[in-house]
Amino acid sequence: QVPFVESGGGLVQAGGSLRLSCVASESTSSFRMKTMGWYRQAPGKQRELIATIRNGPITDYIDSVKGRFTISRNTLASTLYLQMNELKPEDTGVYYCKSIYAPSGSSWGPGTQVTVSS
Repeated sequence: QVPFVESGGGLVQAGGSLRLSCVASESTSSFRMKTMGWYRQAPGKQRELIATIRNGPITDYIDSVKGRFTISRNTLASTLYLQMNELKPEDTGVYYCKSIYAPSGSSWGPGTQVTVSS
């Protein structure tokens, strides 16, 4: 069973917005306690962690998305979100979600493709 399923990606012009969703296949109580992250894999690059959320909620972002992206979650629906505004071509990539403390080698979801045209 795929632990997370991402959706909401698409093709957008620079300056536009997208909202990504990630549905977790686990109980709401389990999902609520996890520190979750959104990851991005740009073409030809390694996957990188770009945003995290933990109980609080306390959020953190890499500098390149800070002020433009917002991570949030609906614990009752075991769903993680990433609101992306002021998108740039360098935001292009496949976006994934996962618990940041998941064991090495654990499964990833299918990801969702985001393409930002200039």
